[in-house]
Amino acid sequence: MNSTAGLGPVAAIGVGVTLVVLMTLLPALLVICGRWVFWPVRPALGSPEPSATGFWARIGGLIRPRPRAVWVVTAGLLLVAGLGVFGLNAKGLSQADGFRGTPESITGEEVADRHFPAAAGNPVYVLTTAADADEVAAAVAGTDGVEDVADPQVTGDAALVEASLADPADSGAAYDTIDRLRTGLDDVGDGEALVGGNTAVNLDVQTASQRDNRVIIPLIMAVVLVVLGVLLRAITAPVILIATVVLSYGAALGLSALIFDAFLGVSTTDSSFPLFVFVFLVALGIDYNIFLMTRVREEAHDHGTRRAALIGLAATGGVITSAGMVLAATFAVLGTLPLTFLTQLGIAVALGVLLDTMVVRSVLVTALNLDLGRHMWWPSRLAQRHDEPEATGGGDVQVPAPRARQDTPQDVRPRG
Repeated sequence: MNSTAGLGPVAAIGVGVTLVVLMTLLPALLVICGRWVFWPVRPALGSPEPSATGFWARIGGLIRPRPRAVWVVTAGLLLVAGLGVFGLNAKGLSQADGFRGTPESITGEEVADRHFPAAAGNPVYVLTTAADADEVAAAVAGTDGVEDVADPQVTGDAALVEASLADPADSGAAYDTIDRLRTGLDDVGDGEALVGGNTAVNLDVQTASQRDNRVIIPLIMAVVLVVLGVLLRAITAPVILIATVVLSYGAALGLSALIFDAFLGVSTTDSSFPLFVFVFLVALGIDYNIFLMTRVREEAHDHGTRRAALIGLAATGGVITSAGMVLAATFAVLGTLPLTFLTQLGIAVALGVLLDTMVVRSVLVTALNLDLGRHMWWPSRLAQRHDEPEATGGGDVQVPAPRARQDTPQDVRPRG
């Protein structure tokens, strides 16, 4: 689909420009402005590390005693939520369902349907040769779902056969009629007859979108898997992280399907909906994976993977959660628009981002890190480094503080 293909370079250019700005302009502004940009809490040399005793440090302490039970239960709940995806009918929205309200065009169509055949304003056009015109017209008239056929219009060597459908032009029954026409006309005349019209175009759009889903989603997963493998220098961790992303995506679609049916009164959606939701959620989910797992890997060299998992959660949990809430609120704004597809997209992505930040990244991945330990980094040499022994005794679990970040002479703001 050109609409999907066109999104690729536009989004890539936007990300590239943002990268350049963040690598050049932002650091320069931070150096020029100094620490006051963090007002009212200005960090200084020797300031206590707030994340060591913060909310996410306490969450890590709760996960630490029974990580396997935590990730099994969490994954099970997400799987149950994902069962709702079987109620998601991603085969295209009808014209009436495409709007949350009832614009004049839909009202006019309803009035016309009461007085004329259901698809009177959307005929099917069959293009064939003049020699086969009569035979093709007869075959079209004998096809189930065709209401009426006009006499062929012949111009030179070409002929056009116009037919009316018995069902609404954007219904599943009308699409089935188009399929029957195309299959049947393959054996009529020279077999080169072409079936067109609005119904045929819409059917082709849905078919192309479904094909894009089958091709692009696996390609995205493969690219992400390679990037994670290079970044984390492991195989186990990237595979597990991809699995958590797919689990989060399925849960978001399943819960969204229930919301659409209960609150929007629509059980269908556009064929491109699964693809757009996947692209947004995977891009954002992998970002959060990178935020968390790179910190865990960094700390694992000093503390072992299990202690590093707690440090990584404590240090990045607030950042990931804040970013997720901002993104969820941004996409939720789409829910105020009058188009059903955009409303559905906003709800699904906002819900998926919240699941990703609050549950998957912070609870599920941390529990998996604690359970698997150094095996997360197989086959790298980090997988051979044994974890530090667990502390024994009663009392509260103490989460080790993240690495101290001290100023160097290069960090000091220049005078003048």
